[in-house]
Amino acid sequence: MDWKEIGKRMLFPHPALLILLSVVAIVLLAYSFVALDEADPLSIVTYVLSFYTLVLVCLRIPDIIRWVQRFRQENRYYLLYKNDVQLRINISLYGSFGFNAVYAVFQLCLGLWHRSAWFYAMAGYYLLLALMRLTLVRHTRQHTPGENTIIEWRKYRFCGILLLVMNLALAVFTLYFVFRIRTFLHHEITTIAMAAYTFTALTLAIINAVRYKKYGSPAYSAAKAISLVSATVSMLTLENAMLTAFGQESSEMFRQIILGASGIVVILVVQGIALHMIVNACKKLKVNKSQT
Repeated sequence: MDWKEIGKRMLFPHPALLILLSVVAIVLLAYSFVALDEADPLSIVTYVLSFYTLVLVCLRIPDIIRWVQRFRQENRYYLLYKNDVQLRINISLYGSFGFNAVYAVFQLCLGLWHRSAWFYAMAGYYLLLALMRLTLVRHTRQHTPGENTIIEWRKYRFCGILLLVMNLALAVFTLYFVFRIRTFLHHEITTIAMAAYTFTALTLAIINAVRYKKYGSPAYSAAKAISLVSATVSMLTLENAMLTAFGQESSEMFRQIILGASGIVVILVVQGIALHMIVNACKKLKVNKSQT
C-alpha cells in the first residue's frame, strides 16, 4: 500500500468509522471539560482527536449534501412526509411537545439536585405549556386545518387565557431572579445545555410561526404561540444562569438592572401574545356566531 492510499484512507475513512470517531470524540471532549485539567495528557489527546474528526467531517460535507438530496428525492417516507401537510404539522407539534417536556424534566432534575421549590415551579410552568400543546395536538391529529374553526378558536382563546394567568406566576419568577431570594451556581456544562435548548427553541418557534401561518388554523397558531412563549421564558432563565456562572465579577446593581429589564420585556411579550390570542379569538367567534 503506497502513501497516497494511506492518506486517502486517513482522510476518507468508512462512514461507520467516522461515526464511531465522532461519538468517541464528543464523549472524551465532554469528559475532559468536566473532569480533567487542560494540561492533562488525555485532554491533549482528546483535543487532537476532536480536531482530526472535525476535519474528516468537513471533508465529507459534499458527500453528505449529495446523500441528503438523494434521500429527499427517493425515500418514500420522506415523500409522504413532504406531501402530507397534516402529517408534517403533527410531527412538528409532537416534536415541540417532546422538546418542551424534556426541558421540564430537566428543570425538575435541577430542583431535585438543588432541593429548591424554584426549579419545581419552573418545571411545572414548562409542563403546563407542554400539556397545553398536547391538547392542541390531540385536536390536530383528528381534524384537518379549518375543519372545525369554532372549536379551534375556542381552544385558541383558552390557551390565551391560561397564558395570561400564568404570566402572573412569571412576574413572581422575575422578582425571584432580581432580588436573589436564592442563587444557584450552575456548572458550565449545565449552562451550555440550557443555552443550546433556548436558542434552538427560539429559532424553531420563530421559523414555525411564520411557516404555519399560511394554513389558517387557530390550533396550529396557538401551538406556535406557546412555543414562542416557552422559548422567551427560557431566555430569562438562561440569562440568570449565565450571569451567575460567568458574571460573578459584575456588580449586584448591574445584575438586577439587566434581569429586571429583561423580565419586564418577557412579561410584556407574553402578555401581548396572550391578549392578542384572546381578543382575536373573541372577534372570530363573534363573527361565526353572527353568521349562523
